[in-house]
Amino acid sequence: MRGRTAAAGFFYRRLVRQVERLGPAFVKFGQIIGTRRDILPPLLCDELGQLHDRVRPMTRRQASAALADVYGPELHRIFAEVEPEPVASGSVAGVYRATLTDGRLVAVKLRRPDIRRRMTLDLAILHGLGKFAERLPPARGVPVGELTGFICTAILGQLDFAAERDNLATLVRNFDDAEYVWVPEPVTELCRPQCLVMEYIPDLAAAPVSTISAARRPQLALRMLSAVYQMLFLDGFVHCDLHPGNVYLRGPRVVILDAGFSVRLNPTVRRQFAEFFLGLALGRGPRCGEVVVESAVRLAPDADVAGFVASVAELVHRNSGVPAKDFELMRFGTDLFTLQRDYGLYAASEFVFPLMSLLVIEHTVRELDPEVDFQAAARPMLLKAAAATAHLSRPSA
Repeated sequence: MRGRTAAAGFFYRRLVRQVERLGPAFVKFGQIIGTRRDILPPLLCDELGQLHDRVRPMTRRQASAALADVYGPELHRIFAEVEPEPVASGSVAGVYRATLTDGRLVAVKLRRPDIRRRMTLDLAILHGLGKFAERLPPARGVPVGELTGFICTAILGQLDFAAERDNLATLVRNFDDAEYVWVPEPVTELCRPQCLVMEYIPDLAAAPVSTISAARRPQLALRMLSAVYQMLFLDGFVHCDLHPGNVYLRGPRVVILDAGFSVRLNPTVRRQFAEFFLGLALGRGPRCGEVVVESAVRLAPDADVAGFVASVAELVHRNSGVPAKDFELMRFGTDLFTLQRDYGLYAASEFVFPLMSLLVIEHTVRELDPEVDFQAAARPMLLKAAAATAHLSRPSA
């Protein structure tokens, strides 16, 4: 068994290295699909989780030409200065600090020239491969086509700066009353299809948790958790890419950046999220299992639904009410995904990816406060959500 595991690990590492060589569309696809532990082997997910955008920043000449192409003769009437070196750089865009002619500091997210055409072609190939793979015996019953379609749409959404502008504006509105959450506000009148201009938030270095006073860490952990719970249970609009490069701690506030991969949950999914987590918090295991079945986009021909519900009930029983330090959300999620795979149930991407936003930040939250109680922290938000979503599943008169 150990030799087989080592051989699989070697194969997956080689596979992921090939994905890196294929370019940014494939890397982003790998990063996202690697979170689907309900479908892919855990070892492969571990390797895909190591994927990073290894892309050189645009040269000064390329960035200057791209800005001139976006703004034309308006450029110098809008910007007093755009710093030549990016403060961040990825496969899709570079981010530059700039000063407007009225003196305001802003962040300018500038899309790489020709990236849309290149990534659209690559994603069309990936989507076609996904639909073809769905017909092969090893993937029979697995919603590969639905999954690849969702991911390709999500990646293309990260190229749509008009959509990201609207996503940022939505998050700013949703957190307007939350003094502990800071989302950069877009400067709407200066945004263009290839360029996003937003409020500049200074001093966003990824400081080690050890530099934060021990007295403040539990409070910051709860604020980070509350922000995700609010998105999942109350707002129904979820930032699905909350990796450490998109979430920072600045003073008493949680800073959330880069809203390109955000999802608006439909009313049914919002209700399902609230019911599942309320069931977990209250130990209602059978209902948790039933909710997952309701969320399934596909059942295998030999799916054992009754066995699955019973196994989920047992999983919830083991985890409900345990001491905070003994409950690991990622372990719970992995066990749940394993049960889905074993019993032949496949959750809709719209259900899984917003959930991953919570799993991704668990490590950061635990670093801040190893004793944080994920279930207790959820209860106030869940009770609000239960009242807010009770009408969402009822037919209108």
